Amino acid sequence: MKKQAIILCLISFLFLVCTVTAAVSSGSSTSSGSSTSSSSGTSTASASTTLAAESALAQVYVSSVTADPQSFFPYEDGTITVQITNSGSQSVAFSQAAILDENLIVKNPDAYMGMIYLGPGNTMTYTFLVTAKPPEGTYFPLFTVASRDAGSIRYPIKVAVDSKDIRLGIAKKPDAFPLDAASTVNVSIFNPRKGMLDSIIITPSGENVDVSPSEVFVNTINPESPVEIPFTITPHGNTSVKFRIAYQNGDNDHVTNLTLPITIGEDKTGAKPIINNIALVSQGSSYKLTGDVNNAGISDAKALVVTVGSPARAVGPYPEYAIGSLAADDFSSFELNFAASDLANVPLVTTWKDADGNSYSATKTLDLRSAQILGTTGSSGSGTGGSGVAGTGQNAGSSSYRGSSSSMFGIGGGRGGGIASFWPVIAGVIILVAGIVLWMKRKWVAKKLKRD
Repeated sequence: MKKQAIILCLISFLFLVCTVTAAVSSGSSTSSGSSTSSSSGTSTASASTTLAAESALAQVYVSSVTADPQSFFPYEDGTITVQITNSGSQSVAFSQAAILDENLIVKNPDAYMGMIYLGPGNTMTYTFLVTAKPPEGTYFPLFTVASRDAGSIRYPIKVAVDSKDIRLGIAKKPDAFPLDAASTVNVSIFNPRKGMLDSIIITPSGENVDVSPSEVFVNTINPESPVEIPFTITPHGNTSVKFRIAYQNGDNDHVTNLTLPITIGEDKTGAKPIINNIALVSQGSSYKLTGDVNNAGISDAKALVVTVGSPARAVGPYPEYAIGSLAADDFSSFELNFAASDLANVPLVTTWKDADGNSYSATKTLDLRSAQILGTTGSSGSGTGGSGVAGTGQNAGSSSYRGSSSSMFGIGGGRGGGIASFWPVIAGVIILVAGIVLWMKRKWVAKKLKRD
């Protein structure tokens, strides 16, 4: 009985051990299943978060890039400004913004290392201080900024490095400058660069010369474009004018100079009045002088006036004759009245102005002693004019004149002048014609005579 009891106890103990082991095993299996399920859920959540972050980053783009200056001189400082915009509906975290290129020295490389959050619809601006290194050329530095939850944004930037300076010249000037008279000079500035130039200031200077205006400001000169700036120069002797041109490329100052030599002489492009076709008529105690004035120059003669000078004395009704504006290669007639005791010395004075308002004059001394005068019987012929006297940088051309022409009916003519000198010939022709008519009508005339 004892043996059976012991065996029964052993069997019961083994059954109990098996039951506990089975329970433990079942619990472990259940726990393992729960762990596997939890791991799978964590992996799914992580993948979903990554996709959301990448989707949010895809809505951020580079909206603006500005380089100032637009074209760098070698070793010149400037700025590069980059803007990124979030067009999505979620905030995106960014850090470590930088510009990468061996041809640029970034002077604030650690300015944007910290984390920033770019909200929906917002824009972030990054400004980098840079120095352009030679050689010349066009480079593409890389802008890069990293997001916290996804990848990064990488964007190439165009940067030009060019050493060409502005080109200066004189676009317009006279061949020679008249003394103490104003002339127009145009200073030409050409920008050969790929970028715009700003704040251009042109300042002229010189001794023994007046220049107007004293300073000119030009806001901008576009890339590969010229500008012309007019100046009025009045020299008081041979000298030179120095033009100082200061400008900015970005925030960098540059200066260059242009020198213009000033040589005093006759302006070959000016007006040149010439007097000809002179005719003289006596009017008692005075004379009437008529003629033509021709502009043999290149420019127009404005406010042109003709009169006589001392010792001749201008009298009415035409003491001086105003022609007005006389174009180049054009002419106009004039009429003057004067009194003079000596016809061998009659100064004819011509005054005019140019387009700048400068006044000029020329004097031609005439010898009118051999000119035909009303009421005299002197032989006709042209006298010899005196030499022209130059006036303020201009010379009048040589003048020719004639005596008062004999009219068809003898008005103003001298001996043998007019139609009277042809009366013998005319009478002979009339007699000849009458003879021919009578010869042809002789029979008819004879019959008439017999009847009578």
